[in-house]
Amino acid sequence: MHELALAEGVVATALKSAAGRRVRRIVVKVGQLQQVDPEVFRDCVEQVVPADEPALAGVVIDLEAEPAQLRCRACGHAFGLGDLPEPLGAEELEAIHFVPELAHSYVACPACGSPDFEVTAGRGIWIGHIEVE
Repeated sequence: MHELALAEGVVATALKSAAGRRVRRIVVKVGQLQQVDPEVFRDCVEQVVPADEPALAGVVIDLEAEPAQLRCRACGHAFGLGDLPEPLGAEELEAIHFVPELAHSYVACPACGSPDFEVTAGRGIWIGHIEVE
């Protein structure tokens, strides 16, 4: 469950950034290819927030998805996973999450059919911003 490790990182970063002030909201950006389950992530954040930490009492965690964007190296066409003729299944998405290079086995440019593309958005997870009092 990688959501737990991600939650620990978000909480630690928020506490460090807040420098003793109360954190109201943390906006976490999540790339589509990360395969993060939002409800599991929220539960993990609740588990890792220290019960005796007033700076995080009542903090709101907002997750914002960043759709995957790809650009074909052969023809320059930009496309997303929703532009594919057939949607990727859960197994393919999970494989791509763990080994991103496998995307070239499952995805081809819808314009020219080339499997030579780069991921330009939709990977990673990061804190968009932290609201403090």
